[in-house]
Formats: sequence, structure tokens, C-alpha cells
Amino acid sequence: MKYTIGVDLGGTNIAVGIVNENYEIVKKGSVPTLAQRGPEPIVHDMAELCKKLLAECEIAMDDVTGAGIACPGTVNPATGIVEYANNIKFSDFPLVALFSKEMDMPAENVKIGNDANLAALGEAVAGAAKGASSSVMITLGTGVGGGVILDGKMLMGCAFGGAELGHTVIELNGRQCSCGREGCFEAYCSATALVKLTKEKFEATSGTLMHEMCENDINRVGGKTAFAAMKKGDKAGAEIVDAYISYLACGVANLINIFQPEVFTIGGGVSGEGDNLLVPLKEKVSEQIYSKDKTLKTDLRIATLGNDAGIIGAAAFANDK
Repeated sequence: MKYTIGVDLGGTNIAVGIVNENYEIVKKGSVPTLAQRGPEPIVHDMAELCKKLLAECEIAMDDVTGAGIACPGTVNPATGIVEYANNIKFSDFPLVALFSKEMDMPAENVKIGNDANLAALGEAVAGAAKGASSSVMITLGTGVGGGVILDGKMLMGCAFGGAELGHTVIELNGRQCSCGREGCFEAYCSATALVKLTKEKFEATSGTLMHEMCENDINRVGGKTAFAAMKKGDKAGAEIVDAYISYLACGVANLINIFQPEVFTIGGGVSGEGDNLLVPLKEKVSEQIYSKDKTLKTDLRIATLGNDAGIIGAAAFANDK
């Protein structure tokens, strides 16, 4: 049995998994990123965690085919350089060169890719989109990340910065997005945006079950508040959820109309709402897709790998020689 190392480098934690030939994680662990200290000690800790997990599994380096690293920001797989990642303070940093040196592994056996793209690849090889030749994934978290898999390959664009799905506009001159544009998918459908929608309704109403649940304290409003209130029959909560899912359906339908994937997966914290999110979303999307009358339609699914998607996707990318 041969193994591949998958690394998911985040702003908060470094997660590493030892992945077998069936894309199953046989051992995983994590350490804090401590992003403010700079890239070199971060890479050292990445390598040390990889070595520790291999030793615990009694796997020799001769049985390791390579390593893949999922990294936020603008990543160049061709050069092995992280061109820019603001939340981990990487700028034109030769990640592959340093990591391969720390691991005493040939640089050609180490590959890096954008974390959202590799999460989509992970779901495609081992998760909700397994078996589909084409799939799109979005993650509804702090922002809206995404990845596109066509014929089993990631769509990365000419400069490896493609598939920024969260920064397509769904509302002209709409809400300000952190990217500088207005009306982005992310500005309406991230978990952050859901909290903002909920707080706006909280301020505009009074005496609702939502207020009771939060003890009339707006600072208690979170990403789960609206759905939790809706489930208990709260009208205000239901209105927030309906508005949120309407925005989400617009963005999802746009992407289906562009790519027409076999499977469309949704991950991130908001996806934890399961059928309370998925069932009304499917209904709203079906009204907006161009191919609504076709027998073969894109299948909307909740992502299944959770935080393991980046690890498995990174390993799969490393094996794509």
C-alpha cells in the first residue's frame, strides 16, 4: 500500500492527513498555524506534523508517493509559489521548495493548490460528487469559496486564480463585498452575510421568538439563529431563511447555467442545516435554471467530507502527475 500526505493550511490550524490509495484518511492531526510568526516556522511545523503522523503509522518515506498542500489565497501550482495569502502572511513564498527540503522529499513530488479548489476535488474523488465527471462545489463559511471540476480536472484559469465563485455578482450595486465590488454572491450568501441579514431583521422587529432566544441581545445573534427560530415556528426567522435561500438559489442557478455539472455540492457551516436548506433551495433553483425542461438535471447535494475535503483533495492533486 502506498500513501500520500495531504495538508490543509488554514489561518487558524494546520491539518495533515495520511491518505491511502482509496482516498481514505488513515491518520490525521493538527497544530495551530500561529499565522503572525511568518511562513518559515509554519512550514517547519507542517513538516514536523507530517513526520510525526508517518512515524505513528509506521509508514516509511519509501511508501509515500508525494504530498499535496491546500493553501488559501493566490497559489501557483506550476512554480510552487504562494503569490499572496493575506490571512497567513505569505507573499511570493516558495512553499514547495521549503516544504520539500524540510521533508527531504523531491520537489517534483510536492504540489500546492488553492484550498477551495482542492476541497472541491476532495468531494469529487471521495465525497458527495464521487463518480461524477463534472461537479461544482461552494462552501458557505466566512466567505463563499468554490471549485469547479470538469472531466475530473480542476478549472484553475490561465493564472491559476479561476473559480472565484463567491465574487460573481448577483445584485447590481448591491451590498459591499470585501473584494471591493458590490453585490457579490459572497456578500449575500456567506455565513457572515446570513448573520448580517439576521441582525437587520432583529433590529427591525421586536417581540419575536428570535428575540426571546437571544434574550433581546443582538450580540447573541449567530449563523444558526434564523434557522433555529424558523424551526420553532418563528415568522421572522422564516422570512430571513427564505430571503437567504432566494439569494443562494440565484447564485447557484447562475453557476449551473454556466457549467451544467452532474453534481453541485454545498459545504461550509451553513450546509449543516441539511434538508432545511437543501429542499427549498432545490425548488427555487429549479425555477431558474435554463435547462429546466431537460430530463437530466444537475443534482444538488450537501457535501459529505467536512473539514477532510481539503486534505483528501490535496492528496488527490499530488497524485495527478
